[in-house]
Amino acid sequence: MSTPAPHGSLPLHITYPAIGMDQDVLPLTPQDQGPGATIVPPMTAEAYWLTPYGSPGSTDTTYIIGHSWEGRDSAFNHLSSQAKPGNQFTVTTATGPATYTVKTIATEDKNTLKDSPIWDRVPNRLVLVSCYTADLRGTNIVITADLEPVP
Repeated sequence: MSTPAPHGSLPLHITYPAIGMDQDVLPLTPQDQGPGATIVPPMTAEAYWLTPYGSPGSTDTTYIIGHSWEGRDSAFNHLSSQAKPGNQFTVTTATGPATYTVKTIATEDKNTLKDSPIWDRVPNRLVLVSCYTADLRGTNIVITADLEPVP
């Protein structure tokens, strides 16, 4: 995982119309941090921003994570079935909206996610992570998106 970086603007809300996501983003500081740490969000349907890393406008990657659920609806469930490269979504921050375009959609084994290149520091990148709905216990879905320049 990357070393914590200076933060830009705090993410407060995420709206991803193509998958029906429209929810607040809550801060989450994981108990375990650093190389090899496993990050598990609280067992709720909310979106969580990993505070030790970047935020929109920082020199690091921003991470928003949440659970997909079996037997009940969650906005994160739709990452697996409805997210597509080229989709755009908006993260509302303390200083205004930031628009992102989805670049990649991939799956990662939960046991190897901690060693994935998604933890490389990439300015203006946002990563969404959740359980992959076809294998909730063994696989994560990982979506990378790039910040669109302000016109």
